[in-house]
Amino acid sequence: MPLKWVFQQNNDPKHTSEQVTSWLQTKKSPAQSLDLNLIENLWCDLKNSVFDAKPKNTKNLWNLVQLAWAATSVCRCQMLVDCKYSSL
Repeated sequence: MPLKWVFQQNNDPKHTSEQVTSWLQTKKSPAQSLDLNLIENLWCDLKNSVFDAKPKNTKNLWNLVQLAWAATSVCRCQMLVDCKYSSL
């Protein structure tokens, strides 16, 4: 298959044939899961931090987002990068 070709399964009967199912089981999953997606992990950290503070209005929400983003350490970002490349 060409390198730029991407198979997207949508449970269409032609995608659930035995041959296609067998082919999919032999292929590695792409690095798109939550565990391997750096931005998703950072968003989760930010969301949890803001959610725990329970903002009362949009101004308070904005301030909490800015504080949470500023509190994100370089070490946390580096750890996410290191984990991603060690998982691949």
